[in-house]
Amino acid sequence: MIEFAQSLTWWHWWIAAAVLATIETFLPGAIAIWFAAAAVVVGGIQLVVPMPWQLQLVLFGALGLVAIFAWRRFRPQDYEEKLPQHLNQRSAQFVGQVFPLAEAIQDGSGKIRVADSVWLVQGTDAPAGARVRVTAANGAILKVETV
Repeated sequence: MIEFAQSLTWWHWWIAAAVLATIETFLPGAIAIWFAAAAVVVGGIQLVVPMPWQLQLVLFGALGLVAIFAWRRFRPQDYEEKLPQHLNQRSAQFVGQVFPLAEAIQDGSGKIRVADSVWLVQGTDAPAGARVRVTAANGAILKVETV
């Protein structure tokens, strides 16, 4: 391991940055991306000014930690609140909203039109055009009640 550390070059750091950025893509948490940025900086410095491997590792760790603490200190206070609440749960976004029935609910099943798509609904029988409120979502099926 020490032999590898002694031979660190700028492109090792840039490969490490790409790997860390990929990790952040698949495991988001705003941690790995800051170490990726630190690796890019260390690689850039190493490209211009050769440094001993010990200094490279210390600089990488220090820059990564500084970047994380800076992000946590200066990010907007309501950052988490602005994140989409029902990301990848589109049907849950409709709970509480009112829509007209595109097809009558017969035997407990019907359809509503939401923008450019049609959703299956379950509820008490009602004629086409009746207004219904979405009360719950179960996958791609919306539970509704007549308004």
